[in-house]
Amino acid sequence: MKSKALAAEFIGTFALVTGTCGAALFAAPAGAGLLAQAFAIGLSVLIMGYAVGHISGGHFNPAVTIGLIAAGRFDSGNAIGYIVAQVLGGIAAALVFSIILSGALATGPTPTTNWNSFAAISNGYGGARGFSMMSAFVMEVVITALFLIVIVGATSKKAPAGFAPLAIGVALFLLHLVSIPVTNASLNPARSTAPALLAGGQPMSQLWLFWLAPIIGGIVGGAIGKWLNED
Repeated sequence: MKSKALAAEFIGTFALVTGTCGAALFAAPAGAGLLAQAFAIGLSVLIMGYAVGHISGGHFNPAVTIGLIAAGRFDSGNAIGYIVAQVLGGIAAALVFSIILSGALATGPTPTTNWNSFAAISNGYGGARGFSMMSAFVMEVVITALFLIVIVGATSKKAPAGFAPLAIGVALFLLHLVSIPVTNASLNPARSTAPALLAGGQPMSQLWLFWLAPIIGGIVGGAIGKWLNED
């Protein structure tokens, strides 16, 4: 496995979690709301797909890596390295934002301090979120499966060349609009792990679901995508 591919996955996931954390911590509570978070994640994947996707394939997500194995598009022998690089990239981005938050001059959010906490931006179910574990599980499986169908189709030899990152980024934007109100939108175990580690408590206790459901969705979507696109 090439070290540059692992570096690309680290950097791409770092950028993805930077977009996610930055928008959710600062832009959303300042009044930009749901659209800011959805745009940030979609644009992050779009730009990094063009920037480093040609080096590593632009997975930036353990569920995508496993889904592409199911689609016959990725060597399973490289999966562990990719997933480790993705998780570390996400954690590094979250640590950067923990340093930024440590410099806040007051505790927020309040009417005069417009920022969120890591607990508020973590994925979860039940309690204040208002949706059951089953609802969260179904949502994450379905949206991740749809995401993999888009990825496999957009990167097939029959698809228009050069547009895959655009299709994938727009799909991620749409899927986040649907799922942020339910689970805070995971689709990505690396994205879920990063803020949960810093939040601790309930986000950490519920993190298992945001690994299991996206991986199941990724396998299902990868298999469907393979079937749809094979001759």
